[in-house]
Amino acid sequence: MAEDFTAIGAETTWQGKMFRVGVERFRHADGEEVSREKVWHPGAVGVVALDDDTVWLTRQPREATGTAASLEIPAGKLDVEGESALRTAQRELGEEIGKTASRWEEIMAFFTSPGFSDERVWLYLATGLRDDPDLEPDPRERIEIVPWPLHRLDAAIAQCEDSKTLIALLWLAQRRARAG
Repeated sequence: MAEDFTAIGAETTWQGKMFRVGVERFRHADGEEVSREKVWHPGAVGVVALDDDTVWLTRQPREATGTAASLEIPAGKLDVEGESALRTAQRELGEEIGKTASRWEEIMAFFTSPGFSDERVWLYLATGLRDDPDLEPDPRERIEIVPWPLHRLDAAIAQCEDSKTLIALLWLAQRRARAG
């Protein structure tokens, strides 16, 4: 049974560049007060960059998981003050794979780990892709651009361990199946 609750206070115990960690207190409708450890995160975006027969992916190191070449959709944090999720997605598409898109569609938004974090990821579909020489990928990001053929989409899903990318690629597979 779902019930209402109200945040009644919070304490930050650690602050980093990307997120902060602490304890937040809540009061439920029945008066019970609870404390929950929490990670506050600004949020992120992911982009399903789609051509007629290709989905554009990246491979990049993810040191936190010990992964040398994580297969992912272009993505990034909402780390520019006042920038919308859509604008962040557009910027990240250029920074990671050097492309722009003429059409953008929000697919969905979801929480990555709602048991302890408020990190929300917005997924977008980008089509009408074109190269933009002014948007060269940043070589310091150690990103390999991977044009993945759609007829091998199942293989990308099988290789992927990144949650936002799995959600995005499974969405794409379902969309393709519906289209016949």
